[in-house]
Amino acid sequence: MKWRNQTLVKEFILIGFSSMPKGELLLFPLLLVIYLVTVAGNILIIYVILVDAALQSPMYFFLRNLAFIEICFTLDTVPQMLINLLVKDKTISFVGCAIQMFCFFYFGCAECFVLAAMSYDRYVAICNPLYYATVINRTFCYKLLGGVWMIGIPVSLLQAVWIFNLPFCGHNKVNHFFCDAPPVLKLVCTDTYQYEMQAIASTFVFLMFPCILILISYINIISTILKMPTVGGRRKAFSTCSSHLIVVTLFYGSASLVYLRPKSNYSPEIKKILSLFYTIVTPMLNPFIYALRNSEMRESLKRTLRWKVFSPTT
Repeated sequence: MKWRNQTLVKEFILIGFSSMPKGELLLFPLLLVIYLVTVAGNILIIYVILVDAALQSPMYFFLRNLAFIEICFTLDTVPQMLINLLVKDKTISFVGCAIQMFCFFYFGCAECFVLAAMSYDRYVAICNPLYYATVINRTFCYKLLGGVWMIGIPVSLLQAVWIFNLPFCGHNKVNHFFCDAPPVLKLVCTDTYQYEMQAIASTFVFLMFPCILILISYINIISTILKMPTVGGRRKAFSTCSSHLIVVTLFYGSASLVYLRPKSNYSPEIKKILSLFYTIVTPMLNPFIYALRNSEMRESLKRTLRWKVFSPTT
């Protein structure tokens, strides 16, 4: 890859939360604890689903992959942010910034489509239960997951390569805690209209299109649930998708506050705070949401802890 403007800008400075030095010292232990809980919680979700035979269903297959994506998503941005909270040298190399942006786009895209795949799984399970085993089979799940992991590569590569081949004329201070596209784009010293139009199109396809699929799925799910004759049946059907619905709301709600609002609405500092929610807070909450609201997951966690922790084999 040829970085044609590398002679002018060889590294970037991530300003992060430098404007509030006392706040950095307070943020570090808080964000470190959240990050460790995020990684531990999602690893636990993956482990429990792998070892418990009762969780070998498509719904938990997708949940396991969502947990893995959350780990990768936070790994891309949070360690760098934690280091920068402690040190004065907050530089990141030109190529390192490009790689971080690519990974951010890629895992964000993967999460959107995994959430859409999970909503389709719940749609078939509730609206067409007789066909569930036929439609959502192992082969279909692996093909769908393969598509999820592959679809984000070209657009993420295009976004990163395009923006980092634009001319940077000496300004290298990124007003964010990671290399996100909007603050990096502000450092470009040429017209960025074409890139912005491409970015809007990509946002629609890879952020809003999965959201629309999720919305359509849940419109049908809710319609089917309301037609069920018994309260117990409605409650059971809703409980199988309530955790996923909360996770979707948290993810899209926090991301839309940053990316789908007019530029003048929030100051850079407010945007950084909002970005913390979808980069670190939401990934931490997801394991708790599934553990607390899903009865099968709760029972599986109890069994796993009892067998593997409190009653280890000698």
